[in-house]
Amino acid sequence: MISAFIHGFILAIGLIIPLGVQNFFVFSQGASRRFGRTVPISVTAGICDTLLILLAVSGVSVVVLNFVWMKTVLVVLGSLFLLYMGYMSWKAKPDTNKKDGHAGATTAKLVSYTMMISILNPHAILDTIGVIGTSSIQYAGYEKVAFTGACVAVSWMWFFFLAALGHFVGSKDPTGKLVGALNKLSAIVMWAAAVYLVKTL
Repeated sequence: MISAFIHGFILAIGLIIPLGVQNFFVFSQGASRRFGRTVPISVTAGICDTLLILLAVSGVSVVVLNFVWMKTVLVVLGSLFLLYMGYMSWKAKPDTNKKDGHAGATTAKLVSYTMMISILNPHAILDTIGVIGTSSIQYAGYEKVAFTGACVAVSWMWFFFLAALGHFVGSKDPTGKLVGALNKLSAIVMWAAAVYLVKTL
């Protein structure tokens, strides 16, 4: 059981650390907001990842994505949303007082944005199914629980770490220039991901 946990832990680290849309979003929000306002973002990202991991391990997601039209709908919706979020991130102005965060988004909006970036992210879904889902096949019973638990634990720890790191970086940027640059970089990453997704069609 310990070996299954270690396997899941290392595997999840390898999958989640590479910078992507979801990571950039959490980090940039941490840099431009008070830490307390980033907690709902980290929690939402963690819940969404947990759901994807559970679906992958249970095999449900593989069955669903066997339908070609489901993949097409996912890619189209994901691309449109990434284009929109990239535009919002590009024009966002950092709030150096950290009172409301850039663009003055409400907590409900932040949660919904995080949910969509997590769920409408074909890369995350396919990685979860293709890597975590297939790797879990070799385990059963308590070993599968340990493997799944390790993947979930890494996900939650990583998002809170990213938000905290972003907040630390933002606190060292009283002028807001660095946060503004991060917003632009985040927008470029989102647009690049959207273009790549369209090409995959």
